[in-house]
Amino acid sequence: MTDFNRRHFMKASLATAALGVLANTVACSQTQKPQPKALGKSVMGLVVPAMPLVRIGLIGVGERGVGYIGHFSNIEGALITAICDTDPITIARAKEMFQQNGKPIPAWYGDHPQSYLELLNREDVDIVVIATPWQWHHPMAKAAMLAGKHAFVEVPLALTLEEMWDLVDTAELTQRNCMMLENVCYGRDELMVLNMVRQGVFGELLHGEAAYIHELRWQMKEIERKTGSWRTAYQAKLNGNLYPTHGLGPIAQYMNINRGDRFDYLNSMSSPALGRAAYAKREFPADHQRNQLNYICGDINTSIIKTVQGRTIMLQHDTTTPRPYSRHNLIQGTNGVFAGFPNRIALEQGGNGDYHHWQTDMEPWYQQYDHPLWRRMGADAERNGGHGGMDFLMCWRLIYCLRNAEPLDQDVYDGAAWSAVLPLSVASVSDRGNSKDFPDFSRGVWQTAKPLPVIGG
Repeated sequence: MTDFNRRHFMKASLATAALGVLANTVACSQTQKPQPKALGKSVMGLVVPAMPLVRIGLIGVGERGVGYIGHFSNIEGALITAICDTDPITIARAKEMFQQNGKPIPAWYGDHPQSYLELLNREDVDIVVIATPWQWHHPMAKAAMLAGKHAFVEVPLALTLEEMWDLVDTAELTQRNCMMLENVCYGRDELMVLNMVRQGVFGELLHGEAAYIHELRWQMKEIERKTGSWRTAYQAKLNGNLYPTHGLGPIAQYMNINRGDRFDYLNSMSSPALGRAAYAKREFPADHQRNQLNYICGDINTSIIKTVQGRTIMLQHDTTTPRPYSRHNLIQGTNGVFAGFPNRIALEQGGNGDYHHWQTDMEPWYQQYDHPLWRRMGADAERNGGHGGMDFLMCWRLIYCLRNAEPLDQDVYDGAAWSAVLPLSVASVSDRGNSKDFPDFSRGVWQTAKPLPVIGG
């Protein structure tokens, strides 16, 4: 580690010592402030020297992070060299996986909450994958970059605009990648629609719809361990869109957000918060801790985003009501529309020409428009799994880019813009739905940045 990195690394270490979830910080720190002065040059399209072998440190191998062990173990040119987790049960499970797959045994850390700093100090770690509770994403990603590593962070990138700016500044200062791991951008349907958009199938884009509609009340029964043990608390601390990026990421890529257009402002409103309290009353004793929480997050949050180029995006969040899963994944253009869950398409020019009725047979569309990346790796992705293969494909793609000195498909500006919906929606809901401006995290570079290409096309 260089002296420069070591000094900043130690500062980051001290800054994380008293970390906690501060809901007031999220809700009250969103007043727009002057754009921070850049500490380094833009990392838009950042290319780093090729890595013949990508050595990986994993921080967090619990309910989400455990999948990365299997995925990276099956990707050529990837090697897990160190793992950190403070849960002994989780560590035991991870060790068993390595014993079964016959891969080299990594170094293990996790004796205390700051053990990840020891992992970051290793010379045989090139990239760090962070799959921890949300409040740790920002300090861990910042510390990783200051230690000379590239940071790959589970969603959301951070919780507040200040934290997001801090990661942008740190990426530019250190010239390190900081990519939010939005796996849905690597789903077969999302990749196909991106290919169709790039070929002009839908005409000029006008509007998109995205969502995270996923009934998760059952996680409230996870008290001591697993996701619900920490995620449930956010329902009692913040009222807004708590998890915006799964549906939004692909729509943003269709619309060239940060690459010719950008999010301008947002208006957000929430329904009453009824479902969590009713579930707790039904499923737990009256004196149980789940019945002591004041659930303030509206069961359904709806936000409308306006882009600088005038496009609109409707974004919804609902993890409470009893309804089928959906991410919407709707994109409307001057020539027609695609919508997901279930997949359907209607075009004025192309297809059967009947835009008054949905076409629901997707097989002809897959045959014509399947993304080249899915044509190449789809079988491997489905075999290795992870949400239908998107998790594996995301991991394969980032390793491929690092090994071949290519820019990543997502960068720190994407992660910040997509994650900014969380604090901005909280601020808008508390202000009667009035509009809140998105920061320009790219500092104007979005105006000249090239759209994400159809890789392999």
